[in-house]
Amino acid sequence: MAMTERFTDRLSDVIRRPLITEKATNALELNQYTFEVDHRAAKPDIKAAIEKLFDVRVVGISTMNPPRRSRRVGRFSGKRAQVKKAVVRLAEGSKIQLFPES
Repeated sequence: MAMTERFTDRLSDVIRRPLITEKATNALELNQYTFEVDHRAAKPDIKAAIEKLFDVRVVGISTMNPPRRSRRVGRFSGKRAQVKKAVVRLAEGSKIQLFPES
């Protein structure tokens, strides 16, 4: 699998955190998981990181990279951190345990 040289040594830096929203929770029924990823990561990087970290088989990936939002605090204005989202579709029978059972 072709990977960019930026993430070859540290695949765990590709995935930042899972996104838990109402839309992402509904997509869990379709075996789709939503993650916040590094904005420089490409689809092969994301696929390799998910397969290696969670020991699952990835069928497809959709990514979205919305523009940065402006933020204002008093008289100071700036930009929020850039966020890239990836929706990962897993193969039938594969599953990621996002919520640990107690």
